[in-house]
Amino acid sequence: MPCSPPGRSSARLYKESARTWGEAEVSRVPTGFAVFPHDITLPVKAFAEELDHIVHSTEMNRGGHFAAMEEPDLLTMDIRTFARTLTTRPTGAS
Repeated sequence: MPCSPPGRSSARLYKESARTWGEAEVSRVPTGFAVFPHDITLPVKAFAEELDHIVHSTEMNRGGHFAAMEEPDLLTMDIRTFARTLTTRPTGAS
């Protein structure tokens, strides 16, 4: 079965990008992610923790690949919860 035009452009992007892939660097940037049970692929937290500084993760009980459309309130609440971990100031700070 031939690839559709959008499929061809996606495949081309991955092929061309693969030339520059090398050893992944560990990120110190605070990272958060949410896992939605009906997504196309499910991330593996243990793998992410090897390269990313995971400070927040949530396993949702509903939603999928298009979580922002499917469960906007759930996603928004989780993003806000993550953001609060980044903006908490020490007691007495102004």
